[in-house]
Amino acid sequence: MEELQNIKQRFGIIGNNEKLNRSLKKAVRVAPTDISVLVIGESGVGKESIPKIIHALSHRKHKKYIAVNCGAIPEGTIDSELFGHEKGAFTGATQSRSGYFEVADGGTIFLDEVGELPLTTQVRLLRVLENGEYMKVGSSKVQKTDVRIVAATNLNMVDAIHKGKFREDLYYRLSTVDIELPPLRDRKGDIHLLFRKFAADFAQKYKMPTIRLDENAVILLENYTFKGNIRQLRNITEQLSVIEQNRKIDSFTLQNYLPNHTSNLPSLTNQNNPQMDFANEREIFYKIMLDMRSDINDLKKLTLDLMKNNGQVEEQNKHLIRKIYNDFENSNSPSNQNSLEIIPIQKTEIYTNNQNYEDTQVIEPSISLQEKEEEMIKSSLERNKGKRKLAAKELGISERTLYRKIKQYNL
Repeated sequence: MEELQNIKQRFGIIGNNEKLNRSLKKAVRVAPTDISVLVIGESGVGKESIPKIIHALSHRKHKKYIAVNCGAIPEGTIDSELFGHEKGAFTGATQSRSGYFEVADGGTIFLDEVGELPLTTQVRLLRVLENGEYMKVGSSKVQKTDVRIVAATNLNMVDAIHKGKFREDLYYRLSTVDIELPPLRDRKGDIHLLFRKFAADFAQKYKMPTIRLDENAVILLENYTFKGNIRQLRNITEQLSVIEQNRKIDSFTLQNYLPNHTSNLPSLTNQNNPQMDFANEREIFYKIMLDMRSDINDLKKLTLDLMKNNGQVEEQNKHLIRKIYNDFENSNSPSNQNSLEIIPIQKTEIYTNNQNYEDTQVIEPSISLQEKEEEMIKSSLERNKGKRKLAAKELGISERTLYRKIKQYNL
């Protein structure tokens, strides 16, 4: 465990997630060998850390380490970049050039986004993996190289093979050992740790006080589905650090920095990725829970006012009751009448500063999330005069989701 912590500190890896630790341990175990490794994970999860660890802990650590983004190199020049070319091999080749496999001889090559390689290049790469041989573009001379290949991809490789976009034999050669990095949404306990690390880094970089999150903002952050993973979290932290003057960030401020927070919510019956759909659907419910929690806090403050003023409700607090109970007293709607369970008022004796006051027990709402959601949608439609596009925008959901909800609640 101590060795693992040293690895994290050395390579700037934050977090204690079990899946993350398991992947790091696997990288440490395979590092001393020359076995090929395929790193799997969504974009932005930090796949580039694994080949660095493997290279640094291998016998090749004193040789070259070259990282190649296969998706960023045009198809017409990728072979030349990887394997080199001879003078006159193509238009513009005014002199011979050494490729990455020649330059990194004895070291390690990291092929990021390997799933983007053209099929012709995949054939050349397979030959390198099998016997270490390659030929420069425009040459018939076979050359040898001794490199350790670590590849990474965010694609579903099995699906790519079925579609004929990736060679099956190359896949099995690359994936002798698979190391999968979990997405950030599966590392909820690490999200705030990462945020604090990024916040401290940006505070130092921009010479500003470090931003902090309040309790509700932490909960919101940990329940957000980061499609861009760690990279997205880092960008959000940087924006907050630069833009916000108040260095303590609440949930309402943070929500403005979470792109598509509740938009494009798919149906729960979506067959493509039901787990992802459920995670996105949860966000609208979570937003409702935050609103309810804020209302309860307001109600608690109102109760204290009642105690201090012998049960007299101040005029300025009347709006709180209307807000919390959705104008319960003035509504004739059956749904509203059934939305609250009123607990009878009970009087108890309390003593504060040696004075005797009557305490009125709090009226506790027993509103379900579904009922709260229905009320929010109904109110938004009324405010926007039935215009669904405007209502969807106000609620922060897609029109498709709003149509489904209207049908679900028979609005």
